[in-house]
Amino acid sequence: MGTQLYNIGITGLNAAQAALVTTGHNISNAATAGYTRQQVIIGTNDPQLTGGGYLGQGARVETVRRIYSQFLSAQVMEARTQSAEYTAYSEQIGALDNLLADQQAGMSPAMADFFNALQGVTASPSSLAARQSVVSAAQAMTARFNSLDLRMDQVRDQLNGEISGAVGEINQLVGQIARYNDQIAVAQSITGPNRLANDMLDARERLISELNDIVRVTQLQQTDGSINLFIGNGQPVVVGGSAFTLTASPSVEDASRTEVTYTAPGGTVLRLQEESLSGGKLGGLLSFRRNTLDEAQNALGRVALGIAEQFNAQHLLGQDLNGALGTQFFNSMNGSALPASTNSTVAAAQVNVTINDSSTLTTSDYRLRFDGSNYTLTRLSDNTSWTAATLGGLPPAGSPQGFTLDSGATTMAAGDSFLIQPTRNAASDIRTVLSDPRMLAVAMPVSTSAALANTGTGRISAGTVTSTTGLPLGGPITLTFDAATNTFNVVGGPGGTLAYDPTTESAGKSFTFAGQGGFTFELSGTPRNGDTFTIQANASGQGDNRNLLALAALQGGKTLASGTTGFQGAYAQMVADIGSQAREVKVNQSAQTVLLNRVTESQQSLSGVNLDEEAANLLRYQQAYQAAGKMIELASRLFDTVLQLGG
Repeated sequence: MGTQLYNIGITGLNAAQAALVTTGHNISNAATAGYTRQQVIIGTNDPQLTGGGYLGQGARVETVRRIYSQFLSAQVMEARTQSAEYTAYSEQIGALDNLLADQQAGMSPAMADFFNALQGVTASPSSLAARQSVVSAAQAMTARFNSLDLRMDQVRDQLNGEISGAVGEINQLVGQIARYNDQIAVAQSITGPNRLANDMLDARERLISELNDIVRVTQLQQTDGSINLFIGNGQPVVVGGSAFTLTASPSVEDASRTEVTYTAPGGTVLRLQEESLSGGKLGGLLSFRRNTLDEAQNALGRVALGIAEQFNAQHLLGQDLNGALGTQFFNSMNGSALPASTNSTVAAAQVNVTINDSSTLTTSDYRLRFDGSNYTLTRLSDNTSWTAATLGGLPPAGSPQGFTLDSGATTMAAGDSFLIQPTRNAASDIRTVLSDPRMLAVAMPVSTSAALANTGTGRISAGTVTSTTGLPLGGPITLTFDAATNTFNVVGGPGGTLAYDPTTESAGKSFTFAGQGGFTFELSGTPRNGDTFTIQANASGQGDNRNLLALAALQGGKTLASGTTGFQGAYAQMVADIGSQAREVKVNQSAQTVLLNRVTESQQSLSGVNLDEEAANLLRYQQAYQAAGKMIELASRLFDTVLQLGG
């Protein structure tokens, strides 16, 4: 009996000691990040059969179990990766929003100052001081375009660095996780599937959580205790003890853009689509660049292109103080076509992107591909595609995109592709090329007048010029009314007659002399026989502000986005869109933080260490240890009694 009690006491001591050690381990790691509390599982030893029945043989430690829920941990992982994505996105878009909406650094005040300076010339078209203000305001505006675009390029470069850094962290973590997979598989192959390497599992779980904070990962548990990890569209980064690395490298379409590539198990290098790399810091950075930065830089470029092209077009129709026709006020700009690095090098093809109508430009990039027979142009914002047998047929006439394409003297090879960026670099490239205030063409090169001897009420408008072909006029054009035939006899210019019936057309009738600069004018009222009107070259730009009024009208005109908005409106819409996105991301970030806190609380309520509970366990296991010791003491006394009886 003494021996049996002694053995049972020993098992009790061992069980209580194991429980005390585990409880102490829990208490020591209460503040350890990612630690999962452990619990000793105690079982009953097989009983001994005696004549009086089965007698117990004490207890044994079956295993030390992690109090772990895969479901709750998966919830925490998903909430963390989504929270990290929103945080990275929010930090980037918040800085961009502050830059573009700033009253001092944004484009709105610079554009307003430029058009206000134009308005200042209206009252005194010949004032050199007022004209110089226009030139200075234009230079300040183009410099603002340049600086904003430069800042966006700096943000893009910073993103490239952060993406490369994130890829480096991913590679380091997957290597560590793969090594833990090996260690865990070896450890559990020795102890068996019911005796887990708890602390190594926790360490691996922490590494997976860190990886998940960078990019969303999918886990697949293996029977040997290892975990396989996948990213993107199912690309494995950890398989057992093997790790597969990512690489941050220049995009094959745009060398200034860092993209993520994956080295497959067979050694093949694959380009990972940005959309597939969601979640975590990396997902947030890629999403910001794709959905916000690219769009914003293109939108800023569209405004710059619109101002330059449309202001130039109107300025060329005017006349300066020297009596000369207007010249370009801003430099001419075109889009860019970036050849893919995989293009054929046999005949290095090039594609020219010519802006032909800024009013129909979008803020999207495009991809051009040639399959050997047909060219396909895809608008990347919505994947709308057009196909044509010739490059000149894209974009098609029925779907104007504001630009035309041609390959010059080169020919694309089958499989070649180009990234078309119609507006991306415009804000960087825009310049004010007119520097002499006398060359500001605020006047019209053609003027009209009515003879003082006219006796009727006929009138001729000041007219507008739509083309400078045939200008300046070689001599005056005289219109003399013939009441008998209700026509104006035209002397000079195109000659001929103009039909005009005062009884039905006195409210006004427009005429255009296409050969004389596309000059359009209106006749109205009731002229009398012999009344004469004259159209002639403007002697000088002194005191004439007709073209200036047309230039100033561009500010309020809806000349962008297919006639839906103007320069200020397009910029304001861009700022509003970014502000709206910034607020949306901020709201999502706050909501995700609340969700993360809740699922973390749920997970910690199960797996976290409760010090009060562990303190109670210490007392309980201490008492169990003391009781087992008493049993051993009692067994020893009984054994001594038996020995004494034998003496």
